[in-house]
Amino acid sequence: MSRDPYPKIGGFRDVQAFKAHLRHLGLLDEEGGGVLPCDDGILTAPESPLARPLEVHGRRIGNRFTVQPMEGWDGTLEGMPSENTLRRWRHFGLSGAKLIWGGEAVAVRPDARANPNQLLIREETLGGLEQLREALLSTHREHHGTTDDLLLGLQLTHSGRFSRPTLGQGLQPRILYLHPLLDRRFGLPEDYPVLTDGEIEEIIADFVLAAVRARKLGFDFIDLKHCHGYLGHEFLSAVDRPGPYGGSLENRTRFLREVVAGVRAEAPGLLIGVRVSLFDLLPFHPRPSEESDAARDRPRKLGPGVPDDWEGRYPYAFGADPSHPTWPDLTEAFQFLQVLRDLGIRLLNVTAGSPYYNPHIQRPALYPPSDGYQPPEDPLLGVARQVAATAEAKRRFPEMLVVGTAYSYLQEYLPHVAQALVRRGDVDSVGLGRMVLSYPELPTDVLSTGRLQKKRLCRTFSDCTTAPRKGLPSGCYPLDPHYKRSADAETLKAGRRVVRA
Repeated sequence: MSRDPYPKIGGFRDVQAFKAHLRHLGLLDEEGGGVLPCDDGILTAPESPLARPLEVHGRRIGNRFTVQPMEGWDGTLEGMPSENTLRRWRHFGLSGAKLIWGGEAVAVRPDARANPNQLLIREETLGGLEQLREALLSTHREHHGTTDDLLLGLQLTHSGRFSRPTLGQGLQPRILYLHPLLDRRFGLPEDYPVLTDGEIEEIIADFVLAAVRARKLGFDFIDLKHCHGYLGHEFLSAVDRPGPYGGSLENRTRFLREVVAGVRAEAPGLLIGVRVSLFDLLPFHPRPSEESDAARDRPRKLGPGVPDDWEGRYPYAFGADPSHPTWPDLTEAFQFLQVLRDLGIRLLNVTAGSPYYNPHIQRPALYPPSDGYQPPEDPLLGVARQVAATAEAKRRFPEMLVVGTAYSYLQEYLPHVAQALVRRGDVDSVGLGRMVLSYPELPTDVLSTGRLQKKRLCRTFSDCTTAPRKGLPSGCYPLDPHYKRSADAETLKAGRRVVRA
């Protein structure tokens, strides 16, 4: 197998060559339409569609760039930010993006953390969170003049099935139902306890209290996280759970509705957004390499991803066709968006899948993390899958402010595609995650000069994911000198035991 079965984005000689490849994949037609339209050049402000302001709930947002929420593995064991966390939030302010979607995934209670160093929102940590907020705002004012058109949120999360709250203890899942594939993958016995209705009610109260604290700190909105396999997302697939929080879609959205009611009562005026995996698919795993590794000290080889074996209907992937669970079916997903609309929620952030069991649909990349698999498709198809779902969500719910995801893989051509999508009305704001780790100033460079610093573009090496898998802070180890020269970089290099097949 070739080391690179799909062409590298940086290998296209110019935008015309990139567009030719999009046409080859069927993502762009000769008239410039298709799932991934692509402009010939980068426009600057004020002509760029990416420079146009937005308005939501009477608040002005100065441009069409969003910083996506991060999970840094670099807080303290007590849930406070570290210098690395502060540095990242300063970069968010430096970016020039005018919508900060959560900034950080912050756990609402200690046992809800996805890692032992995840931030917590408790009375004891409010000073640290206030420091993060002020660092972001002051950096933004210093470089961009005003924060009057900046909307700043905080993502509230419970990690559910993927909780790892205790140092050295590994997974300590808090699950809503027994999952026939994920339980086996992560070693859960058949009698593993599920959360009781009473425990869910306690978690709802924790979300409401966290929202009250976020409002006290001055955040403009909270994100009630419903994505990537975490607890909010698992509610949406809890079709086998009996009682008031499972079965029907009405029951599976009860958690959301009860949290929203509590927030509206206890934190009036605080805006609410939802980041949702609009579709999920079967879990994937690496196809075994045809070459056996006889020596124990040889790095394990990853094959391309293949779906887990399953026969019959598969009802556990929200937004997938139960009869063909490697295909999206957005019927229920749009019913969920109708629930959001009925609740008066206008801030929507669209993503997909989970980094734990099907990362190629969640975060398209040419290079997998250490626990992943080689891409089973040209990653541009993964970008297109999310872009298409986002565009359909915007078409059906035009009154919502819709943030899209999965653009970082476009690299040099991110602005070309993004401005075409915004102009066409397929999305309101372009969300940047891992790209901000390597190149936080990208939004400013796009809008002010129309030129990119290509040596700083994220090339999807996935070290920002592999590092946390090894218990290290998440950062851009290949490109950011702060991480590249750190002792953690040497630890990461020494501990990397996976190579491409």
